Amino acid sequence: MTTTFVPVSYAHWELVPTRWKDNDLYGHVNNVVHYALMDTVINGWLIEHGGLDIHEGEVIGLCVESHCNYHASVAFPERLAVGLRVGHLGRSSVRYEIGIHREDRSELIAEGHFVHVFVDRKTRRPVEVTGRLRESLAALRAD
Repeated sequence: MTTTFVPVSYAHWELVPTRWKDNDLYGHVNNVVHYALMDTVINGWLIEHGGLDIHEGEVIGLCVESHCNYHASVAFPERLAVGLRVGHLGRSSVRYEIGIHREDRSELIAEGHFVHVFVDRKTRRPVEVTGRLRESLAALRAD
């Protein structure tokens, strides 16, 4: 299925290779891989730019909602351009908006969103997003 490409601005772009094992029996990248790509780009940003310590930090992000619309097929060995932005930044939650495109950004492959709620690692109760983490998320705003 081909869709008309409407450019959307993203604050961060990352090139991600597909892997041999990403192809399914139908010869294209399986739909669950799209979610893994989104999750990888989001968490990579949080670790590198937000200072999130996924192993020992007091605060962690829990995914409470995710969604993906599929527009076109891809297959190994394609590389994909993944765009990331923040659509909403709340007190303890954030909604990421992600676009997966062909490497040259000529075609939208899939688009989706993830919602993280940041919580205390031990109690799993929501905590306010502050400091470096909030600044890094604010830098991704879609404004």
